[in-house]
Amino acid sequence: MWSSIDAQISQATGRLFEARDRSSVTGGCINRGYRVSDGNPSELGTNRAFFVKLNRADQIAMFEAEALGLQQMRETQTILVPQPICWGVAEGSAYLVQEWLDLGRGSSQAWTDMGRQLAQLHQVQTAIAFGWERDNTIGSTPQLNPWTSNWSDFFTQHRIGYQIQLANKRGERFPKQDRLLAFIPELLAQHKPKPSLVHGDLWSGNAAVTATGQPTIFDPATYWGDREVDLAMTELFGGFPSEFYAGYNEVFPVDAGYQQRKILYNLYHVLNHYNLFGGGYAAQANRMMEQILNG
Repeated sequence: MWSSIDAQISQATGRLFEARDRSSVTGGCINRGYRVSDGNPSELGTNRAFFVKLNRADQIAMFEAEALGLQQMRETQTILVPQPICWGVAEGSAYLVQEWLDLGRGSSQAWTDMGRQLAQLHQVQTAIAFGWERDNTIGSTPQLNPWTSNWSDFFTQHRIGYQIQLANKRGERFPKQDRLLAFIPELLAQHKPKPSLVHGDLWSGNAAVTATGQPTIFDPATYWGDREVDLAMTELFGGFPSEFYAGYNEVFPVDAGYQQRKILYNLYHVLNHYNLFGGGYAAQANRMMEQILNG
């Protein structure tokens, strides 16, 4: 398998690559991750390194969609994302090879810059509808992205509604689920966002600062949606530094009503966590539904 991946990296980069150093690194809870290098990592300037994600061969579509999302975000030239190098299937495993980024510790200035640069990404509003050119995944859960002209319809049907359907199939029925689905159009009635290119899975584990001080985001679940979905998720699991939000609002201030909408937008991710992991996420989802319905 590894020799096949080396060959694909060589072909994609136009330069012979043979991994001489290979080490396991975090690939998240869904994938296995490796750093591969063609030299001793201590020999600065002589080695090239890449990040390789692995999963089952039947998950290749997930990696194809991730690569496309990375490419689209890179093309905006707004915020650093790792360059996808190549992807495919080798000996029963799907793989995605990306540029390796050395990560460091973020300064206050770096987090301010990240907020500004994310806002610039969100200002890319060239789509005429919400959705994406293909379905992708949120974690390992399918994420449906049919082109939809109305944001309320899109989020009701293809985000919250779909996750509730999956939970119901697992045997979990939320007491307020029907009321919630009927209420979402009312909650979003006065909110008319333009489709922005969003990361789609922007929790703190998918954002960092490089060793040279550049903000970077990675592991996307890209689509064209309300920009507030990204901001909301930055607050879900621990939150980003305050400098990030200050930087964002300098460039692209949030709209009135965000504090209520963010609970709805984060409900999508909590429902997804229930569908992936079970446990106490069902109780958290119920509490969030109560918050949304009670205003």
